[in-house]
Amino acid sequence: MKNPQIHFSDRRAEIDLYQLQNLFNIAAFWAKERSIEDLSKAITNSDPVISVWDGEQLIGFARANSDGIYRATIWDVVIHPDYQGKGLGIKLVETVLAHPVMQVERVYLMTTHQQKFYEKIGFQTNNTTTMVLYNQSDLGSIPTGEVQLQESLGG
Repeated sequence: MKNPQIHFSDRRAEIDLYQLQNLFNIAAFWAKERSIEDLSKAITNSDPVISVWDGEQLIGFARANSDGIYRATIWDVVIHPDYQGKGLGIKLVETVLAHPVMQVERVYLMTTHQQKFYEKIGFQTNNTTTMVLYNQSDLGSIPTGEVQLQESLGG
């Protein structure tokens, strides 16, 4: 894309959380109604975080988590509807994948309707490893007194 106003950034501090919340509400059915506090926490705990801008307007976003060697996961890939179909989504994902912490054996992502889009980038369907645990609040029912960690003193 040759629009001089469009630029990509990996600086978390540049992200206007209200613009991000609005972008999700407009373009991401799976991320509607996320709170500013939750968005801030997700960004703080992600690396890399890539944003796409048209001047001062946030028009794209993606984030990832990685152990830096074996596995990474890409999250929250979104492009504003007015900018879709112009190659920005592919460039956004490729920018995430090019980040040094993403140079791992496997990169995972979840998508509901965009399998064909990700296949263009090289992702493949993987039916053998997908599992999910919903509602971690249920884990609070495990009695913590029954779980003990012991340090081996080698003797």
